[in-house]
Amino acid sequence: MPAGEQKSLIEFPCHFPIKVMGKRVDEFTQVICDLLVEMSPQFDASTVEMRPSRSGNYISLTCKVWVENKTQLDNIYIALSGHALVSVVL
Repeated sequence: MPAGEQKSLIEFPCHFPIKVMGKRVDEFTQVICDLLVEMSPQFDASTVEMRPSRSGNYISLTCKVWVENKTQLDNIYIALSGHALVSVVL
């Protein structure tokens, strides 16, 4: 391992759960699933778990994404975090 590089606690490749939260708008789920398929073609949108907030104003999606390496995972987080419809990515 090169100097200064940290070893990942995640063993790749793997299915990695990502939680994405945003305002509850009609296109939210489709937009997020489309983005994930683009970044990880093996992503299966039928496995997404959806939960509305108590007030119904927000929605949380739990998406299990197949990732090959840390760079791919980092790029997915960057893309999701930068999307206008997304409030939080965990």
